[in-house]
Order: sequence, then C-alpha cells, then structure tokens
Amino acid sequence: MNSLLEIEDLRVTFNTRYGEVTALDSVSLHVKEGETLGVVGESGCGKSITALSVMGLIPTPPGRIAEGAIRLNGEDLTQASEKRMQALRGGEMAMIFQEPMTSLNPVFTVGDQIAEAIMLHQKVDAAQARRDAVALLDRVGIPSPDVRAGDFPHQLSGGMRQRVMIAMAVSCRPKVLIADEPTTALDVTVQAQIFDLLNEIQREFGSAIILITHDMGAISEMADRVAVMYAGRVIEEARADDVLDYPQHPYARGLISCIPALGKDAGGTGDMLAEIPGVVPPLHKLGAGCAFADRCAHQAPRCAVDKPLLAAHGHHPVACHGVEEGRL
Repeated sequence: MNSLLEIEDLRVTFNTRYGEVTALDSVSLHVKEGETLGVVGESGCGKSITALSVMGLIPTPPGRIAEGAIRLNGEDLTQASEKRMQALRGGEMAMIFQEPMTSLNPVFTVGDQIAEAIMLHQKVDAAQARRDAVALLDRVGIPSPDVRAGDFPHQLSGGMRQRVMIAMAVSCRPKVLIADEPTTALDVTVQAQIFDLLNEIQREFGSAIILITHDMGAISEMADRVAVMYAGRVIEEARADDVLDYPQHPYARGLISCIPALGKDAGGTGDMLAEIPGVVPPLHKLGAGCAFADRCAHQAPRCAVDKPLLAAHGHHPVACHGVEEGRL
C-alpha cells in the first residue's frame, strides 16, 4: 500500500538571535491509510515542529521550510498556497493539539465551534451543522451532548475538552489525523479512554494517525510503527514491537527503561526508575557529531565529530556509530 503522507528530507530553520538555527534536519517519515505512526522523544526534539510543518502552521517568519517535501496523496504541500492549505486543514488533515484550552475559543460554545468547522468544509446550513455537532459529541462519548453543546470550554473537564477537540478534528473525516500529546495532564483512566476513542475513530474512518508523544507507554498502546526523534532528527525507526523489544539507539533504550513497571521502586526492592542524564542540547549549540554524544554512556571519539546517518543496522534503521561498529 502506498503511503498516504510522505515527509522527505525535511529541513526547517528559524531565524533567532543566534542566527539561523536548524529545527528539523533531513527528517523523512511516512504513514499509510489506517496506520498509526508514533513519533516519540523529549520536549525540544522536533516532534511538534514536524506536525506544524505538515499542517502548514510554521510561523513565517521567523521559520521556513528550507528543503524537502511533504506529500499528501502525492501533492507537495510545501508548494501549496495558503488558500489551498486552508482547504486541506480540517478537510483532508486535522490536528488535535496538546492543550484544548489554548485551542478552543473561550467565548463561543463548543457546539458552535464544531458546527463552524463543519460548515467550513461541508455544504450544509447552520441547522444541519449544529445537529452534526451534537451527533459528534455523542460519538466521542460526551454525556447529554445536546446540553453540553451549549457549554463553554471552561465548563467542561479536561477530558471532556479533549473529546471536543477530537470531535472537531474528525468532523470532516480527515485522511490524516495528527494527535500532539493528546493525553497530557489527564489521569490514566481518561488517557485509556482517549486512546480507545482514537482507535475506534481510526477503524471507522480509516484515517492515518500520527501520534506525537514523549510516553513510550502510549507508543506500546497505540502505534504500529515508531520514529524516535532527537534534536531535530529521526534516530531510529521501525515497527513499534521491534523498537520496544529491540531498541538499538542508546537514547531509545533510555526512553524504554524509563517506563514504570511493577516492582520498580516498589515494595522495598530498592529498584529505581532509570533516567537519561542531562537534557536535549540547545539547537544553536549542536556540533558536527552526534547530538546525543554528551549524554551517551557509549560515546567514542568519532561520535563527537561525525554525525551518524539513519541506516539499516541490526534489526532496523538507526543513526548510531556504536550500533554500526558493533559496540552496542
């Protein structure tokens, strides 16, 4: 099956007080119809910039797509006009943002906001759009949807606001649905409900989902394939089971070792959750070598001067000199 969305050698830069900084460096990803691609990494790794690039929402200036292509059904979105992107956003592709309160308008009811999205992309009148909005609220599991449609965002719980965002995102049955940290700040029960809802919507509409997260537990729950990002680059990519069972890059291993499990630091065992030392380096301070080198327990002299490229080593593609040389 051909890929529905393809990102090829994408490079995104921003003009900053430090000069031009590369936020995405030769990022290549793809996702097929009905597939879920997990994009995982710490804050600052480039996950959200990748999503905003796909949606055509990079602030220009100071940002710009310097190189590469983003193809939706073969159409290169980097060459599309703003009018064309407005037509595609909400219709062909949609995004669920991390914090609903910054995405929903506080002075309009949630029903009106969903109805507005429907009228923008479908030839229906206001009355039909309102009925469709109520049906969508019911579809995403909001009780008394006809009543809740008249509520303002602040009157809903965090989980219900996220459901409203999902209802708005799927109102026109997009082919590509990007979920940017969709369960941040929600308790684990609500997280599980949101994941179940996304799976149901995918089965019903056949949408391709890009799940952006820092949580490897969410990846194990949702993703068919996973791309691990670090400092604006994809450093490991494979089927989710392969990355979870056979992580190759030291950073991917670190992320997986951070997943809580029964017996870790519990019951007086003395076992502690693992951690990855240090933080993601500022992009303007990246050197010529591996961006993870300063945090890696397996670094060698070559790592500081030679940037590793994503290539097939061992079980699947990884960008690591240690794996390439058989040291890991």
